Amino acid sequence: MLVRPDIRFQASVVAADAEFGEEWADGSGQYLAPREGLDDPERFAAWVALLLADAEEDRPGPGPGGGDRVPSTLLWIVDGDEFIGFVAIRHRLSDWLRQQGGHIGYSVRPSARRRGWATRALADALPIAHGMGIDPVLVCAAETNLGSRAVIEANGGVYEDTRHGTRRYWITAR
Repeated sequence: MLVRPDIRFQASVVAADAEFGEEWADGSGQYLAPREGLDDPERFAAWVALLLADAEEDRPGPGPGGGDRVPSTLLWIVDGDEFIGFVAIRHRLSDWLRQQGGHIGYSVRPSARRRGWATRALADALPIAHGMGIDPVLVCAAETNLGSRAVIEANGGVYEDTRHGTRRYWITAR
């Protein structure tokens, strides 16, 4: 299930963050602020507020890949009270996102991988993107990320090309 970031998931997010370690968590919004000190309730609440604010059109700040900032709706994959992973729906494409990031980015905590969470999360994100007027949707995966490629293809992704080691797929979001 996809939900908006919420402080009630703090303990589970902190545990997941330890699993990610130094690994980049696509869809997490970590370009906004590092995922450090999240065990502190005040810092966690401020981080959640920052994630929610990323959907605002006129908010200043950096964008993913160091490119121009685009508003993004950041969501969390959850199972009951357990945090599973991140999803970002980018409202439009910057030059960098067009080449390597796409409209939707996601990551699943290491202990929950290979259980279909990413496939379900992308399937759940597509109608949200469509409702936002994003259709078709560009979704990208590293050439070497066979798992993510399978997730995208299972959701109807049509391969267009590879740029900078990144496979680019288009999905009709309806």
